[in-house]
Amino acid sequence: MASPSTAESSAKARLVLLTLASGQFLMALDSSVMNVSIATVAEDVGTTVTGIQGAITAYTLVMAMFMIPGGKVGALIGRRRAFMIGCGVYGAGSLTTALAPNLPVLLLGWAFLEGLGAALILPAIVALVAGNFSVERRPAAYGLVVAAGAVAIAVGPLIGGVATTYFSWRWVFAGEVVVVLGILVLARRIADAPPGERRSVDYLGAVLSALGLGIFVYGVLRSDEWGWFQPKPDAPSWIGVSLTTWLMLAGLLLIRIFLHWEARVVERGGDPLVDPGMLRNRQLTGGLTMFFFQYLVQMGVFFVVPLYLSVALGLTALETGARLLPLSVSLLAAATLIPRFLPDISPRRVVRLGTLALLAGAVVLMAALDADAGAEIVTLPLLLIGLGMGALASQLGSVTVSAVPQSQSAEVGGVQNAVTNLGASIGTALAGSIMIGALTTSFLTNVEANPAVPDSVKSQATVQLQSGAPFLSDAQLKTALDEAGTSPEVSEAAMAANADARLDGLRAALAILAFAALIALFFAQRIPSTQPRSTEP
Repeated sequence: MASPSTAESSAKARLVLLTLASGQFLMALDSSVMNVSIATVAEDVGTTVTGIQGAITAYTLVMAMFMIPGGKVGALIGRRRAFMIGCGVYGAGSLTTALAPNLPVLLLGWAFLEGLGAALILPAIVALVAGNFSVERRPAAYGLVVAAGAVAIAVGPLIGGVATTYFSWRWVFAGEVVVVLGILVLARRIADAPPGERRSVDYLGAVLSALGLGIFVYGVLRSDEWGWFQPKPDAPSWIGVSLTTWLMLAGLLLIRIFLHWEARVVERGGDPLVDPGMLRNRQLTGGLTMFFFQYLVQMGVFFVVPLYLSVALGLTALETGARLLPLSVSLLAAATLIPRFLPDISPRRVVRLGTLALLAGAVVLMAALDADAGAEIVTLPLLLIGLGMGALASQLGSVTVSAVPQSQSAEVGGVQNAVTNLGASIGTALAGSIMIGALTTSFLTNVEANPAVPDSVKSQATVQLQSGAPFLSDAQLKTALDEAGTSPEVSEAAMAANADARLDGLRAALAILAFAALIALFFAQRIPSTQPRSTEP
């Protein structure tokens, strides 16, 4: 096994960190870039916005399905080799996406190849940090690597806006190919642990985990269209319950069967995909739980704030990206400076304070939202949220990996990234559903109470908005009302109702994210109160 001291020289340590953080950055960049370029990409490849949204969904699904098997691959063939193979697959996917002439090729490159590459890269990164840094230095290393992914999500709209406005969205993916080549060159300096003893591969476990996670995440991703429990009009259902609920239940059942099967594999002396005994480790499950809530709140914020800036305030993609930069700055500062200047601080205390900062940021932003407010109101909340994310990033990676022997670090990486994927999917879907539900209720209530709106229009609005009111800017709504030939009185009432409803929807979404952060505080007790220390001589 490679000694952690192999990366202890300052220059080499920085090089290793740069390589792994660059990999994490790339994995998180795509979706945030694509979100601001959906309409342009759809036009270029001859499809609809729905088609591109389907590609985004497929990318998330592929990652979710193969994350746990991807972690096991690293344990079998070596973490560095899995990382480099994953980079090669990801680079091929980026090149295919950059050259895609149509949607099927885009799906092959972005959704399948990049998703498969990410499933190999992300678990390997967790294991490689553990193998290249001593226990004492891991909090800082993990903090920087995790921060790189969060920064990618924050600056993605800015990069996407610049590329789409002045060049082409294709240049982003072409640039990823260049970065991948650089990572492959630098990866030779990363110390690797030798692969484990080659034993039979648990193919049934791989299928069960892939199906369980894939079905669950797919159900979550379709919740906005189908409804969580009560089916929306014309949405699929079974015995009056939305298909989203049934898919989530089916996914959980398959995951339970998977864990039962893995326990049987262990009893027979086989090599499981994931040792269920790990999940009885209080420190590990505490870290995984906090990871889940961190990504739930984090991705919910990255969904809500850009909507407020770009739709409610009408900022461009470039202006929206610039307004998100305070979050990146405070996140990086907390993730790197806490381990450096407070190396012996209690991880539990840092995690609690970080979670409180997430909660405070969401509450402050919720209170600051107002019809007359400008873009500057997001600065302080984003600084708080960034501090919270950075504080959590500085501790959680080290907490989860130090909970098990280093030989299991790749397996932990697979489970950890599967959990963060679940949190991110649920956070985005939950924030979106709550926002649209509150927006619709508020809009219809405002219209119903306005005497300037005829009863016939009120009835028509109630029927047409059964599935939820769209989140529209003032310009978009005005265009739609003009095309419908609406009277000036009704148009004015609709515009006022929409402005109020947008804010109500955003507040509701932030409230559910704040509630999630509050729940997370109760699980912080499972985080250890002392920093892990190396037992090596």
